[in-house]
Amino acid sequence: MSKYIFITGGVMSGIGKGIATASLGKILQSKGFEVTAIKIDPYINIDAGTMNPIEHGEVFVTDDGLETDQDIGHYERFLDRNMTADNYMTTGQVYETVIHKERNLEYGGKCVEVVPHIPEEVMRRIYRVSHQSKAEFVLIEIGGTVGEYQNMLFLEAARMLKLRHPKDVLFILVSYLPVPQIIGEMKTKPTQYATRTLNSAGIQPDIIIARSEFSLDEPRKRKISVFCNVAPEDVISAPDIESIYEVPLNFEKDNLSQRILSKFNLRAKKKDFREWRNLVKVIKNNSQKINIGIVGKYFATGNFTLSDSYISIIEAVKHAGWHFHRKPNIKWLNSEEYEKNSQKIKELRELDGLIVPGGYGERGVEGKIKAIEFARKNKIPYLGLCYGMQLAVIEFARNVCKMNMAHTTEINPNTKHPVIDLMSEQKAKIQKKDYGGSMRLGAYLCQIAKGTRVQKAYGQTNISERHRHRYEVNNDFRLDLEKRGLVIAGLNPQRNLVEIIELKNHPFFIATQFHPEFKSRPLRPHPLFREFVKAGLK
Repeated sequence: MSKYIFITGGVMSGIGKGIATASLGKILQSKGFEVTAIKIDPYINIDAGTMNPIEHGEVFVTDDGLETDQDIGHYERFLDRNMTADNYMTTGQVYETVIHKERNLEYGGKCVEVVPHIPEEVMRRIYRVSHQSKAEFVLIEIGGTVGEYQNMLFLEAARMLKLRHPKDVLFILVSYLPVPQIIGEMKTKPTQYATRTLNSAGIQPDIIIARSEFSLDEPRKRKISVFCNVAPEDVISAPDIESIYEVPLNFEKDNLSQRILSKFNLRAKKKDFREWRNLVKVIKNNSQKINIGIVGKYFATGNFTLSDSYISIIEAVKHAGWHFHRKPNIKWLNSEEYEKNSQKIKELRELDGLIVPGGYGERGVEGKIKAIEFARKNKIPYLGLCYGMQLAVIEFARNVCKMNMAHTTEINPNTKHPVIDLMSEQKAKIQKKDYGGSMRLGAYLCQIAKGTRVQKAYGQTNISERHRHRYEVNNDFRLDLEKRGLVIAGLNPQRNLVEIIELKNHPFFIATQFHPEFKSRPLRPHPLFREFVKAGLK
């Protein structure tokens, strides 16, 4: 029987439930247990693919092709395990399944009700993950904040699961303790109210993780203990820190793993945190920087920068930088400024490497193409990802092959040189307005050309990488592009689709149709990011 730990959030969103869940999983993993994690998103959306990345953060893609919340990425990076579609559920998925069952008479003529049938479907999905993964611990992160209508049914499912398996279920509340500057004191009252709100759903937290700007002191621990009905040693301090990878070590300062294991009457099978501790030492002791620019458009939200839109790319750059004992310094670059002021692009000379990530649409495209041209001509290491590969092909076609009108049909359907075109099966989907979950998604094989820089990076010629796109390099133009020096370094063997391009006589100019950032791990940097950073160091 798996042990189930539900992680909920109090006071406000964005306090780090996903990182807390991933960190807890890492701690239990270091004690010798098999761990998996589930993210519950309280949205009617069937998946995260149709959500605005500025509002919701990055869309992460699993090997089996589900578009998920960015927290699935955190689970994969911390646990070094591939998650599947079963590890992610939304309100939309749950309701869709229940309605489908009702239409198929699977409820035997019963009146189908929100309670208990929706929570029962949630539990069925949790059991399925437990059974398929054979995990000893299943961590379930419930999105949103306690007190919201959206996640009440998931809290009800958690309560019902506890009723069925009282000795196998634990509840953790991740709550925020503000320190108002004008008052100068850490306040516990919001957490008290969050706990009472959780109590009103029939749930008493067993452990409270106290997120705050500062470490929790003893008076605050005692106060939370008294008013929230938990033991003082079950109040875990979680102050702001520079690196998320330090969180598991911080949790262990308050003996979080021992508190959990004791509640389940379990003992650690082993104690192996050495590799992770060494990683944190490298992160904290790095002083030499490497400057990496990311040209994007999904990070401006009013007067604030939301880097969560590119979280996997950021983490992949960090993993590669730490591999060489360097501290990556990410510079956010707005491509629209290069369209307005051509002199502005000279700031790219200050970079050790340039990344153009995935994206869609026309805004800032010409500025991105100018940035790619500058990197190509000035020998700045370049890594293009998805849209970044397509735009690199357009730039090469225009400026090297002299196809002045070269473009993608996504932007200009009537272009004379459609070097990037809609995939054949996608045309029918677009006509039917079949957008959700209909792109080329998930892991596909890629055969790497021998003797290429990419082959040297991977150390092999057959790989599998994750995709999320509708458009591709138009094979009608491949011969012309190759004649002028564009190297087709990787192809999908089943459909002859271009997966990777590179340029010779350049320190590093590689672009991929897939998203290598999804498979990078803190202790195992992705080979393309590793070689990209290595080139930047030179």
